[in-house]
Amino acid sequence: MNGIVLVTSRSFGRGRADCEARLAAAGLRVVRGSTTHDLDELRPVLAEAHAWIAGTAPVTAEHLAAAPGLRVVARYGVGVDNVDLRAAAARGVTVTNTPGANSEAVADLAVALLLTALRGVVAADRDVRGGDWRTRRGRELGALTVGVAGFGRIGRGVARRVRGFGARVVAYDPFVAADALDGARPAASVADLAERCDAVSLHAPGGAVLVDAAWLARVRPGAVLVNTARADLVDETAVAEALRDGRLAAYAADTLAGEGRHDERAGSPLLASDLADRVVITPHIGAQTVEAVDRMGRDATDAVLDALAGRTPAHVVPVPA
Repeated sequence: MNGIVLVTSRSFGRGRADCEARLAAAGLRVVRGSTTHDLDELRPVLAEAHAWIAGTAPVTAEHLAAAPGLRVVARYGVGVDNVDLRAAAARGVTVTNTPGANSEAVADLAVALLLTALRGVVAADRDVRGGDWRTRRGRELGALTVGVAGFGRIGRGVARRVRGFGARVVAYDPFVAADALDGARPAASVADLAERCDAVSLHAPGGAVLVDAAWLARVRPGAVLVNTARADLVDETAVAEALRDGRLAAYAADTLAGEGRHDERAGSPLLASDLADRVVITPHIGAQTVEAVDRMGRDATDAVLDALAGRTPAHVVPVPA
């Protein structure tokens, strides 16, 4: 086997598993490229690439047209909304992903953000560093009802974790039957979660706003909202207003609209200075654990090796109808 593997994921091979060594042992050469998938930067290597281990940036029809020898795009992660699946299929390019590889890591972070918001950890740390030792009163997770919007691998992982604290769980997922919610109480809608829950954690795919002004008008006063999924699930302006008028006690997220572009990110209403004590944002670190990086790396590497050897990879993404 020989050929070039383009890698545009920042963390590929940065764990304990030496994924690049596996590719090299198979006769493949790894070339690192733009993590933003800038087409002008990638064009020279795309012209020679046989496989692409791609990050979260778009993989467009234009990218694929610049890669006549490409046989597989191995998405390093789960989401494929930024991959033009139809254009890939038209060119005979297999698209894969790594489902489940980062589920436990993201579920951990969701609960960490929830606890941080409930106890005001970041603001308390900032106070102490400024010489202010006044106490802050928070809430106990075990005393709350936690809503989970999206009950796939990550949502189920969050439910397991918060139950360990004693919390009650209410789940909404239009694709999961009520009797398959692993003991969580079913919600009739996302709006139902707003009315029934003290905290809500979002784990739905992107593409539609779930939390808008209408949803926030129904939320329990003092609720906490956590988003480790997609920025476009949330109307950030409406959330900022709800934080200011007290309907929401806190917002914690691993993503913002305009993520990765400093000028837009800096303008997010959720980063306003008056909200600093009620908003916690992390820079899309949900999947960034040593264990998850290794699992995603191994799965992506397996997909490349299988595809280039003429075998069907384990996690081929179907082309939408």
